[in-house]
Amino acid sequence: MSFAAFWKRNLGFFKMAIASNVEYRMNYFIDAVAQPSVTAVIEILLWVGIFRTAGSATIGGFGLQDYLAYVLWGAFFARIAASWMYEFRMIEEIDSGSVNGLLVRPMSFYEYYLSQLMGYKFITTGVSFLIPLSVGAAMGWNIHYDRLPMAVLLVFFYLILVHSISFVVSTCAFFLNRIYALTVAKNLALWTLTGELIPLDLMPEPFRSWILILPFPSGVFIPVGYLTGRVGADAVAQGFVSVAVSLILVNALGLFMWKKGLRSYSGTGA
Repeated sequence: MSFAAFWKRNLGFFKMAIASNVEYRMNYFIDAVAQPSVTAVIEILLWVGIFRTAGSATIGGFGLQDYLAYVLWGAFFARIAASWMYEFRMIEEIDSGSVNGLLVRPMSFYEYYLSQLMGYKFITTGVSFLIPLSVGAAMGWNIHYDRLPMAVLLVFFYLILVHSISFVVSTCAFFLNRIYALTVAKNLALWTLTGELIPLDLMPEPFRSWILILPFPSGVFIPVGYLTGRVGADAVAQGFVSVAVSLILVNALGLFMWKKGLRSYSGTGA
């Protein structure tokens, strides 16, 4: 199989995801703009309340504006780093037996959904980031806009890892029934481990050091912290390394689970 054929095929999946999401405009607006905006507003009100109750100008060395900038950008970065919708689709494909139609095609199950996920995130990111960019500029918050490309690159690299984890979860459908609860449990864990719930530098030691070694802060805390000045370029470099190592390990597990699942699937039928 040539690289040109591989690229053309996956570019087609990428474009298909863009077309299908733009087609349903209301759903697209809610997912790209409304949902992260509502999340940001709730967290902004929460941090305003925390600072008023604390009666202090700073918490953990950062002021209210620093936290407001963090939670605003964090809500939109968190939308990039989530893949539960395509995870549900992958589980449904295996659970229902419709994966048969994909197995006979000249592509892999993994790449088929990865390319669509990237297309979907590409089209939503371009629109949704207009909100934090506009609000940040209007409020005069200290945002390092020159760091935005590197922050976005890191979160999209992390998104590949998230997809790989989703692939591993979906392969469990070969062996278990109704595994959607695994997706919910995974998302709740990532909600905390990525730094979407609270900035990870507020966590007590030794938990903070343990979590920062993991790849999950690359979904929210590191890119948003880099953008808002909470962390430096060394944290970004560590994030890339951590995600790369995790990709090797998770994809090795995913390949093992997929092959074992296919053997079980072939033996019992859909």
